[in-house]
Amino acid sequence: MIAWFAKNHVAANLLLISILLVGLFNLSTRIPLEVFPSFTTDRINVNVSLRGATPEDVEKSISIRIEEAVQDLEGVKEISSRSSEGYSSVSIEVDSGYEPREMLADIKSRVDEINTFPVDAQKPVVSLATRKREVIAVTIASVYGEKETREYAEKVRDDLLQIPEVTQVELSGVRDYEISIEVPQDKLQQYNLTIGQISSAISSSSTDISAGNLRTRGGDILLRSKGQAYRKDEFEKIAIKTHVDGSILRLSDIAHIKDDFEETPVRTRFNGKQAAFIDVYRIGQQSAIDVAAAVRNYIDDQQSSLPVGVELSFWDDDSQIVKNRISTLTTSALQGGILVLALLSLFLRPSIAFWVFIGIPVSFMGAFIAMPFFGITLNVM
Repeated sequence: MIAWFAKNHVAANLLLISILLVGLFNLSTRIPLEVFPSFTTDRINVNVSLRGATPEDVEKSISIRIEEAVQDLEGVKEISSRSSEGYSSVSIEVDSGYEPREMLADIKSRVDEINTFPVDAQKPVVSLATRKREVIAVTIASVYGEKETREYAEKVRDDLLQIPEVTQVELSGVRDYEISIEVPQDKLQQYNLTIGQISSAISSSSTDISAGNLRTRGGDILLRSKGQAYRKDEFEKIAIKTHVDGSILRLSDIAHIKDDFEETPVRTRFNGKQAAFIDVYRIGQQSAIDVAAAVRNYIDDQQSSLPVGVELSFWDDDSQIVKNRISTLTTSALQGGILVLALLSLFLRPSIAFWVFIGIPVSFMGAFIAMPFFGITLNVM
């Protein structure tokens, strides 16, 4: 092959140019530029919430039952669980030689078949453990309370998702919303009620129910009763009991309803102010540098229209790490190329030095041609 190319220098030159062009094309369009490589692990997590349960109760009623349901599956290497107050987390390690995503479906099927979970247990969440890092974090700091800060952070999150370069964002540093209902003991005795009766009344009234469909000549009309309560005023109207005289006892008459946040000890501050964070991720073929640049441009555009007392900024911009690495590589490549040309021209002929120098970028372009087929990205590693 070498002898043939030596005799047919035109073909060799065409091959060289083709490698350079295709490599540059792959580098600009097919090879993602990310900060740290994101990858899936060989672990599958099963998480279940059971509010108000002790760690011992969680272990007996949830963790052990999940372990027993999946332990005989082929491909399961090791099972570990962690039971805490109101929460169970079971981690299942997949043996080498088995596809984790296929095991995910089998494990989910086994977990869904468990019908002995406590009634108050939330639906199990079965997921494949992944590791990913945000490209940039947007910060919202304000002089207002937690609720107002979160509401504006949600607006910023929705605005970011409208940017073409941004696809995945996540609100962090905030507590989830929660409706809490507290019924005093004297109210239960006054109206001869139990907590179970109140819970049953709320469950039966706060729900969306399908009523089938109505067939007409023009087509089918779907019937659905929409009664799911989401806000405090909607819960206050729920009927608990109807008296003999026709009067209705509503939830607001006997209970203290609080529309606030979960009782989770979360305290988020940025420069001493109440804050919320929005983590922006790079996915697919997106470039970490382009994603971060789009977010910074959005922040700059919003500065003139920010509410009084609200600060919008960013921190932990990991795209700067990528830029620094690229700058280092570019500088090293130029210095190396100059040294190759200088040294080989000094001891050999300039023509030989030139062709050796050309061989270096051609080798890199050849690697860029192969990288997409092996799923390799450009990152700081």
